[in-house]
Amino acid sequence: MRKKIPSSTSLQAFEAAARHGNFARAAEELSLTEGAISRQIGRLESLLNRKLFDRTGSRVKLNPAGARYAHHVRETLERLDRDTQYIMGMPEGGKSLDIAVLPTFSSRWLIPRLNGFNTAYPNITVNIAARTNPFILSGSGFDAVVHFEHPAWAGMRTQFLFQEKLVPVCHPALLTNRDVNEQLNELPRIHRRQNPDAWHHYARESNIIIDNPAQGVRYDLHEMAIAAVIAGQGVALVPRIYIEHELRSGRLVSPWPASVSLSKKFCLVKPTETGINETALNDFERWLLAEINRLT
Repeated sequence: MRKKIPSSTSLQAFEAAARHGNFARAAEELSLTEGAISRQIGRLESLLNRKLFDRTGSRVKLNPAGARYAHHVRETLERLDRDTQYIMGMPEGGKSLDIAVLPTFSSRWLIPRLNGFNTAYPNITVNIAARTNPFILSGSGFDAVVHFEHPAWAGMRTQFLFQEKLVPVCHPALLTNRDVNEQLNELPRIHRRQNPDAWHHYARESNIIIDNPAQGVRYDLHEMAIAAVIAGQGVALVPRIYIEHELRSGRLVSPWPASVSLSKKFCLVKPTETGINETALNDFERWLLAEINRLT
């Protein structure tokens, strides 16, 4: 059965007219005449067997059906434009991967190391998108995701990467020669909004006295907490894997023990079914595991 797909010209004319609420301005944007816009929309309405605009004299206004259709058409055209630009930017004969990654892991660990992958696999382009929350991988457009273990990945193929461990960390200028545990209690505490009980759990398992462990500022991302720590604003519980360079250079210090219970397993999650990018994804997985093994 032949699919009922409107012409791209009709859809672009409709989307522009819907956005402007005016045929003349839509015509000006698309370098067409107002009559051409009207004819394209008329053809679209004929195909749909439904009016999309309410017309009063020379004025037009989207009706409810038109408003709903305009929303979907706009999303479709924007996605088609992105996909077209994406294909145009691919090197001839090259491959590409779209990987969803937690924001801080992306900015502080993965992206700084991608030069090594690009050197080893110059024909594979890796596109990175930040995703904070777990999501349904199938049909998302991503080839894989780097995230912590979660029920959302049930049925997917997963490869364990590393165990995230949180450590208290601060700027060295904030510490004196006094007892570091006493100073941990006195320093301003920095929290991650998604884990508001972290300091409470840390105090309980480490047997370090922390008065009012819930006190302190809250940030959404580990990246934000790390930036606050580097700026000397207090002490934060952050994954050690993200601050190895700062600890080695002395830019940050962590004289306290790492948390035992505040830990998550990170993994590479792949769809159940193999895709056209499976070979490139396997290369990325091998490289990723090798990079992580270098740290252990």
